[in-house]
This record gives sequence, C-alpha cells and structure tokens, in this order.
Amino acid sequence: MTPSNSPTLRLRRLATMLRQAREASGYTATQVGNKFKWSSGKVSKMETTETKRIKPDDLDKLMDLYEITDPAKREAMHALAKDARQRGWWSKYKEVFTERALPDFEAEASVVRTFETQMIPGLLQTPEYAEALLRGGRFTDPAILKKKAEARMVRREILVRHSPTRLRAIIEENALLREIGSKQVLKSQLGHLHHMAQMPNIDVQVLPAYAGSHAGLCAPFTILEFPDPLDLPIVYIDTAANGIFLEEQEEVEAHSATFCDIQGSALSTVQSADLIANIMKSLESPHDHRP
Repeated sequence: MTPSNSPTLRLRRLATMLRQAREASGYTATQVGNKFKWSSGKVSKMETTETKRIKPDDLDKLMDLYEITDPAKREAMHALAKDARQRGWWSKYKEVFTERALPDFEAEASVVRTFETQMIPGLLQTPEYAEALLRGGRFTDPAILKKKAEARMVRREILVRHSPTRLRAIIEENALLREIGSKQVLKSQLGHLHHMAQMPNIDVQVLPAYAGSHAGLCAPFTILEFPDPLDLPIVYIDTAANGIFLEEQEEVEAHSATFCDIQGSALSTVQSADLIANIMKSLESPHDHRP
C-alpha cells in the first residue's frame, strides 16, 4: 500500500460502480438481497460504504448478476475491494486520527482548496508551529503532542511527491499575524509559507483585513477533488471534535462557489507573497511594527 492510495476512496469508488451496475441491470437493492438471501439492507450498505469490507465471493455474485463479464473490469473491481481492506499510513496514529480521517482523502486528491481564518493551513505548517498550535496554551502529554505534530508533517508529503497534489490556499491576514509559539516560530513559519508559495503546484492568497465583508465570513473549510470521475469532490470542515465530511452535490457546489467568491476578495499570489515578506521583515524589527 503506497502513501498515495486511499482505502476509503477505493471503497467509495467500488460502491459507486456497484450501484451504477445494479441500476443499469434494472434491479432494486431489495431484489438483489432477496435473490442471494442476504440480510435486509446488505446491498444498500455496500453501496453507501457502510460495509467496509466486501468479500470476494459476494463481489463475484454481484458482478455475475449484473453481467459484468469484462475480465479487466472484474479484476479492477476486485483490486478496489482489496485496496479498501488495506491500512493507510495514518493508521499508525490512532491517537491523532479517527477511522475516517482527512489524510485518507488527501492521499489521492489531485486538487485541495482550503480556506483558513485562524491559522496557517496544516499542509503548510512547520513542525515548531504545528507543535505550538497543538499545545493550545494548555498542558498536553508531550508524547501525544509529538505524535500529532509528526503526523501533520507526514501529511505534507502529498505536496512534494511525484505528481504532487495541487494546493490552493486562501488565508486571512490575521492568521499571519497571530503569534503562535513565539515571534521566532511565527517568523520561521512565514518563511516556510513564502517558500512553499513559490512551488509550481501551490498557490497562496491572503485575504486582507481591509476586505471587510466577504463571502468567507463562515467556518474554514477544505474542498478535495480527485482525478477519477467516479470519485466526486468532498468538503471537509474541521471541528473541536473530529471534523465532518460533506458529500452531497449541493453542499460541495455551495462551498466551491463560496471559495471562488473568497478568491475574488483576496490579494493575488504576487501581492500575497509581498505581504508575507513584509510581515516577516516587521518581525525582525525590535519595535515590531507589523502592517
């Protein structure tokens, strides 16, 4: 299992293929279940990814019923089922991620669009900034804190791998001024942000404080898009608990439109880079006159 594979996304793709094949064959989920004397709702659970593991024999029965005879397609569907049973690198960080974790989807994302208001986005954080941020001003077990910061750093690999993910980040100016950890930690973080903004697959835009009322006066969010047409985009919203995923087309389209509106209020990538550089310079001054 490579770091670029997502078990959840593979299961989601297989579920979509099974639903489309059933509908094309003219069966209802109930009819299929009755034909194989399966428990009520088994087929529906397969098609909604509620069933996390699809047995090879069950998959063969469904493909036979739906008259999927192409050897290549059958092999591909079995490969998806097998991949869905694998464990991603994030499974090593049980203290950090829940069963349905953001890195699971980031692993295969071709484009990530993120809007952040309070902090530098996780994919662009330095280890020191991440650790100070996760500490949050309260006592935290050092071992768990280190594990969380380490996991966040591993997430960044999608930006520098072969065929890297394209990241479009919009960050409110206030997040660039918030002294997380210390002035030196913030300065180092801004230096890293400025460097990453020059990468060909990364766009960083700053939403200036003078923008006033804008479309982004809502909770921060992230939109993930995938290369396979069967893998529809999803929206992730971080929460004080585990975060939530939105998959309904209307919800995704609404957030996508909002992101575009926020982009219209943000500085260009060149102007944003200049602003980040100016804030860094202000941190070098003993009087700290920030813009």
